[in-house]
Amino acid sequence: MATASQRKLTADEYLEIERLAPTKNEFYNGEMFAISGASIPHGRITSNLNVKLGTQHADSPCESFIADLRVEVQRTGLYTYPDIVVVCGQHEYRDPKCDTLVNPTAIFEVLSPSTEAYDRGKKFAHYQLISSLKVYVLVSQDQPRVECFHRQGETWNLVIAKGLDDLLKIEEIGVQIPLREIYARVEFPPEEPIAPIHDDRIR
Repeated sequence: MATASQRKLTADEYLEIERLAPTKNEFYNGEMFAISGASIPHGRITSNLNVKLGTQHADSPCESFIADLRVEVQRTGLYTYPDIVVVCGQHEYRDPKCDTLVNPTAIFEVLSPSTEAYDRGKKFAHYQLISSLKVYVLVSQDQPRVECFHRQGETWNLVIAKGLDDLLKIEEIGVQIPLREIYARVEFPPEEPIAPIHDDRIR
């Protein structure tokens, strides 16, 4: 990360560094930000989703990529690595290196305690400025719950799938995935009991 005494990087300088780096970094406003590792449940959910997407996209113009494909939000200059990116049709890249996508159709983020506020807030605000993006999906890690935001003109409509018996349907990319398959081998933390309400009024 840059400090007050350091010159901010250009996007080209960031990419030159990033392409040689052993770890992944986001980039925004001249600064690089290290991306932390994922938990086992996070990894399982991401892997499960990508397998199901790949199977259902076998005979379609859509293709999914897991974690390592960098995405540029051209209108804001954010470079980031979504957990899963889906592209339908022709891929468009920032440059001939073909490692920085600019036209995702759908983006999936698996929520973590350290990133949830960012994924729901500022990051989503950046993603909304990608003209090709039709769907933004937030996948809970601690309960079977998937929030799917569908672009409708200038607005985003939220549809929630929850419970292992529910079904995630995303018509824009032609998939239907049971939540039971998304959360295969994922153990959820026990639910906290609801504390009883005490009425201390004098009777």
